[in-house]
Amino acid sequence: MKIAFHGAARTVTGSKHLITLADQTQILLDCGLFQGMGQVTDKLNGYFGFNPEKITYLILSHAHIDHCGLLPRLVAEGFRGNIYCTAATMDLSRILMLDSAKIQMQDNDFSNQHLRPGEEPSTPLYTDDDVIQAVSQMKIVEYGEDFEIESHIRLKLTDAGHILGSAAVHLTITENGETKTITFSGDVGRYGDLLLKSPQPFGQADYILMESTYGDSLHKDLDPIEDMLLEIINHTCKVKKGKVIIPAFSVGRTQELLYALNGLELKNKLPDVPYYVDSPLSAQATEVLKNHTEVFNKKVNEVLKVDDDVFEFKGLRFIESIQESKAINEDPRPCVIISASGMAEGGRVKHHIRNNIGNEKNTILMVGYCEPTSLGGRLIAGDKVVDIFREDYEVRAEVRSIKSMSAHGDYEDLLHFISCQDPEAVKQVFLVHGEYEVQQHFATKLRDKGFKHVAIPEYHQEYEL
Repeated sequence: MKIAFHGAARTVTGSKHLITLADQTQILLDCGLFQGMGQVTDKLNGYFGFNPEKITYLILSHAHIDHCGLLPRLVAEGFRGNIYCTAATMDLSRILMLDSAKIQMQDNDFSNQHLRPGEEPSTPLYTDDDVIQAVSQMKIVEYGEDFEIESHIRLKLTDAGHILGSAAVHLTITENGETKTITFSGDVGRYGDLLLKSPQPFGQADYILMESTYGDSLHKDLDPIEDMLLEIINHTCKVKKGKVIIPAFSVGRTQELLYALNGLELKNKLPDVPYYVDSPLSAQATEVLKNHTEVFNKKVNEVLKVDDDVFEFKGLRFIESIQESKAINEDPRPCVIISASGMAEGGRVKHHIRNNIGNEKNTILMVGYCEPTSLGGRLIAGDKVVDIFREDYEVRAEVRSIKSMSAHGDYEDLLHFISCQDPEAVKQVFLVHGEYEVQQHFATKLRDKGFKHVAIPEYHQEYEL
């Protein structure tokens, strides 16, 4: 049995991990889009490192686009096997992939309209037809179900607490009379998340693929999230008379923000300003979450007893059209704008940042992980000048951050997640989905906990299991 790492290897996007059995059965764990990697992004997304037609099965940990976003491309290149995931992941990934396909097609049309002499027209990574085909291949596996893929391959999914439907993947594979257990963490959520249940413990594994996004960080903030939002909104909107721009992923982060703002309203503390969610995808994702209340933790269920919609409050408006989005920028009044994408690399939020970054009255509030070379990453790093749509903009707006809103667990959460394991029984831990320097720090923490064999795979590197 072999495993090869074709994405999220010493970086945080493009999750793809390929298990190949002795009988040439191939199981792909995730098939994510590379994002925020600068000029090499397109090249990375154009090459899998394996033959899609030879993949037998695919297991999808969750619906974030850096985990599911190349599924339609995989299908377009000939993959016809089953895709196993939770019901909520199927619902979410459908809307996320359709949105991604729309972006691929629009970007491709724009590029073809601006060809230089001698350049050949390009084609999009995939279309909405490819998305529909991919969704048709999805098969639902419930949390905790002992699911037989083949007589010698069994699958169990446990709640990873990261986003709606997210799962850790556990495979039990028997070949040549020997049984091996492989766990893929997917992305691990927070213990004590605002909305979701905490990650579940899992059975003993021989091999563990472990995410490490925040492997050297703690998310401890001195104040609760509601208090921090209240302070930032009051200071910006009431004192400075400016706008708060919040880049937020459509799935997970946006709903957490809405829940926290709703909490302020329930306490009669919500500042009286307009609140805009400027992302049609975020509106769809919020509706999907409302339909899967089984994922909510006890605290949210208690709130639901007194408030039948924990994502709705006074002053909130979901923006659909581009014309409405532009109108927000033309309105000088103080407001709060929540818009995708979370790393500020694309989408409507990039336009909002461009239009507001030069005014010191405004605040750009970052609420999650940003790849260092992304626009959000450069703002967090304190760059005084940033490139937006190929033009330089001076950063005069205040830049703030609430790290504790990350859907990724910090190193204490990650160590908690793996604490259900006997380190002596784990033959190898592979660190994925993290920056290399961060992974090196986390590898040391794992070794201190008794996990003697910790590897940090390189892109396309293969190991024998």
